[in-house]
Amino acid sequence: MISIQGLKKQYKEAIVLDVESLDISKNQCFGLVGNNGAGKTTLFRIMLDLVRASAGAVMVDGEDVSKGEAWKSKVGAFLDEHMLLSYLTPDEYFETLRKIYGLSKEDLMLHLDKFTEFFNGEILGKKKYIRDLSKGNLKKVGIVAAMMGNPDVVMLDEPFENLDPSSQNRLKKLVVQESPNTTFLISSHDLVHVTEICDRIVLLEKGKVIKDLQEKELMVEELNTYFGT
Repeated sequence: MISIQGLKKQYKEAIVLDVESLDISKNQCFGLVGNNGAGKTTLFRIMLDLVRASAGAVMVDGEDVSKGEAWKSKVGAFLDEHMLLSYLTPDEYFETLRKIYGLSKEDLMLHLDKFTEFFNGEILGKKKYIRDLSKGNLKKVGIVAAMMGNPDVVMLDEPFENLDPSSQNRLKKLVVQESPNTTFLISSHDLVHVTEICDRIVLLEKGKVIKDLQEKELMVEELNTYFGT
């Protein structure tokens, strides 16, 4: 599904990302963890062609993301609030995306209905601009937008941050429900949540992959040892 080969990002003398080889399977829930500055967000941004790599390539279904466009219809993502149209209300934003993706009004309603509990009555029909929402509600809008149009891959950077505990649990439930048909890539500092829902967790340190954990029973122990918790 996703293949990364010889990927490097360098700023002057500093190499901030150096991933030799990494393959992510279809319909896998993939977690990416590491301390601040480990290169998690840089990796996601290169995978989305928001930042150009200094060397190497990211392939989605055999297409180099830096050289083509077809992969974009297969990938949904929410990295931060700058990806949203802040001058719209959530209702207007979802309607705009509906038209871009060529979805029917019924398709949009079916999609939003899946997130009724997650929204908790705070998002739709409030006539409040996205820019005026709380950090947690901004995140909810971004996550739900990333999952519109049934993408094959959904990439989420720190999705649990700023969500209250009930919303965090609802999000975990949604990811588990959608995982059989969707490849999730989740970057997070929250070890409890990622170890609960991810089939595989990669640990980055100074831009390099230092652990690739694929056995559930070992994930918690190895990560706790690394982070000293």
